[in-house]
Amino acid sequence: MIEKVENTIKKYNLIKKDDKVVVGVSGGPDSISLLWCLHTLGYNVSVCHVNHGLRKSADKDEEYVKDFCKNIDVKCHVKHINLKDKKNFHGLSTEEAGRKERYDFFNKILKQENATLIATAHNLNDNVETVLHNLFRGSGVSGLKGILPKANNIVRPLIDCSRDEIEEFCKTNKLKPRHDETNDKTIYTRNKIRLELIPYIEENINTNVLNNINRMSQIAREEEDFINEELNAIYDDIVVADENICFNLKKFNSQNLFIRKRLLLKAIFNVLGNTKDIEKVHIDDIIKMCDNCVGGKYLTPNKRIKVTILNRKIYFIKT
Repeated sequence: MIEKVENTIKKYNLIKKDDKVVVGVSGGPDSISLLWCLHTLGYNVSVCHVNHGLRKSADKDEEYVKDFCKNIDVKCHVKHINLKDKKNFHGLSTEEAGRKERYDFFNKILKQENATLIATAHNLNDNVETVLHNLFRGSGVSGLKGILPKANNIVRPLIDCSRDEIEEFCKTNKLKPRHDETNDKTIYTRNKIRLELIPYIEENINTNVLNNINRMSQIAREEEDFINEELNAIYDDIVVADENICFNLKKFNSQNLFIRKRLLLKAIFNVLGNTKDIEKVHIDDIIKMCDNCVGGKYLTPNKRIKVTILNRKIYFIKT
């Protein structure tokens, strides 16, 4: 598997030899395998471990990770957080809060260590589960991309490795990783996909479902890259110089419907930094407003942004 990880790194240009990498390590099979592979391949790594304090075994997980790092002479940074104290997380779910805390910590250590990359242990199965989860939520092509091998400074060297390969790798190398018992509970949608849906599909529909969906997600990434190149050129053409982001209404309305929807999402993202809570109905309503060319009217898709038509321009204003 080490060779496979090395090939993945080369294929997606994930890590250069002079990069310093912060590795997120929970102590489970995936992250321990990732750390072992990167260390064996000679990369300059340090480890981040977050103790969420949610499970009785959390302290033992922490001790395991610290001991593992000590044995291979890798620096280990540990953070303790209390996810049970909901008032600290401003309405976020426990899962969202945990993710935010982890990445905040990773980025803190990235700066502290003067590192260049963050490596996470997402694997092929994680990618397939994400694609299916997005599909069931009604996602478009963007959601079918799944988990990207590289996103900004975050890299996923295990993205082409299956969970079976990782578990076999741990046995072969006697790594003895920790087990997160919450992964065995079907109270979470992602766990239901992993523990019930995918095994059912493999047994009754297609035994090669993991590789097939993973291949589809790679095709979706290629298509999305092409779409974004074309979209960026159109976006630059219709954006009007102003203190706010705004479009030339006539040029916007002349575009294909699919392109118009993507342009709206891009503008909203550029204003807010994300498109959270922006739903299909919001985009459709803005399209209708633009089709009618109703000046002076505005539509607020959510409480964070106002979209207004004024003087033949479409304004996107943060509220």
